[in-house]
Amino acid sequence: MSSYFTDLAQQYIDGEWRPGTGSWDIIDFNPYDGEKLASITIATVDEVDEAYRAAERAQKQWGETNAYARRAVFEKALAVIDAREEEITDVIIAELGGTRLKAAFELHLVREFLRESVQLALRPEGKIIPSPVDGKENRLYRVPVGVVGVISPFNFPFLLSVKSVAPALALGNGVVLKPHQNTPIVGGSLVAKIFEEAGLPGGLLNVVITDIAEIGDAFIEHPVPKVISFTGSDKVGRHVATVCAANFKRSVLELGGNSALVVLDDADVDYAVDAAVFSRFVHQGQVCMAANRVLVDRSIQAEFTEKFVAKVGTLKTGDPRDPQTVIGPVINSSQADALSGVVEQAIAEGATALLHGSVRENLVEPSVLTGVPADSELLRQEVFGPVVFLVPFDGEEEAVRIVNDTPYGLSGAVHTADIERGVNFAKQIDTGMFHVNDGTVHDEPLVPFGGEKHSGIGRLNGETTVDSFTTTKWISVQHGRSRFPF
Repeated sequence: MSSYFTDLAQQYIDGEWRPGTGSWDIIDFNPYDGEKLASITIATVDEVDEAYRAAERAQKQWGETNAYARRAVFEKALAVIDAREEEITDVIIAELGGTRLKAAFELHLVREFLRESVQLALRPEGKIIPSPVDGKENRLYRVPVGVVGVISPFNFPFLLSVKSVAPALALGNGVVLKPHQNTPIVGGSLVAKIFEEAGLPGGLLNVVITDIAEIGDAFIEHPVPKVISFTGSDKVGRHVATVCAANFKRSVLELGGNSALVVLDDADVDYAVDAAVFSRFVHQGQVCMAANRVLVDRSIQAEFTEKFVAKVGTLKTGDPRDPQTVIGPVINSSQADALSGVVEQAIAEGATALLHGSVRENLVEPSVLTGVPADSELLRQEVFGPVVFLVPFDGEEEAVRIVNDTPYGLSGAVHTADIERGVNFAKQIDTGMFHVNDGTVHDEPLVPFGGEKHSGIGRLNGETTVDSFTTTKWISVQHGRSRFPF
């Protein structure tokens, strides 16, 4: 594993591994024990430019390459991951503080999206459109946008990098990837290494490890990329969208969430408890789709609360290398401090802590809070960690109002014995995704993924990925002679 943090602690530009030329280093730490994993000299504005120019040069030939030939790269990438599964698992655990369960979950989804990319290369289809003009043939072509810039987050960096990088490449584009500073290996150079070993031509995928303190808006302002795919907070997403719009480029934004899991009066309580615990506490709650709020009909509130608190109390917090650990460290001390602040603020506002987890460095034990005032901003914001709010309600109408009372609209779930009741409930929620009798955390390669309101703009996966990373080109052919008015 250590070789990953030495060999891959570099920039990857134009098919070459090389150090950055910035004046300072990004230090990559293990969030569990504070071990220094790597020191990476950052990329400068000049290197961002070199990366984009390399992608632009390489893309010309790649975009003209037979789609069947492009598929082979993704098939080989799958083989590389299969051969390195144990090593990659260890790297995810070390750099993210992810548990073994989380690493397996992320690797499974990465494979699914790579398999879809094999097929995606063949997905774009042209059309012949009828014309009101005699003898005119209208051809509509699907063509690559050219170069895509990808900015990935720290929570599922391997998946959320591959999820944009692989489809963009499969559809004939070049890519420049900027991973989060806390996960430069798993979210950046590991992806480059896998594609390098899979035979991707040099220059098509570039990775720049840097910080906005060094490059400012250069990554998104650069004239080469036509699309920026960003996954992260709504605050940063708003800025990305603004800069992209000012520079006439498209943005695909997968942003934060404040999902609710709703338990109606006829739900299977034990099953709903299992779904709610997973939905809130998977990867320490550092998931945009996580259930920040668990809404329970007052008629079953007592039973649900007792069983929910009991199950949460069994979750082991500790060393993510231990297979028994369910909750590992949050990504850094700032995140741990912020979560402590959320719990203290809730209690100060009058909430009751049914579980009040301790905080030891980056290890944050679960907290379960009830009685948070209805007008508290805590119920409307994203909480990125193992803190959950239990909220009672009286009837579906009130539940719908509470669920929608947030600027976010990413995911959610409802539990009920009546499936159509659940579907009707889901239709009333302002979200991009909603699940009946399941958890809130789902992602599938063929199903459009994205949110409403502050949770993002655009969709990824399946056909929506084709829409995001290609553009349409109209070429008309006039058979015979046109008539012109002068």
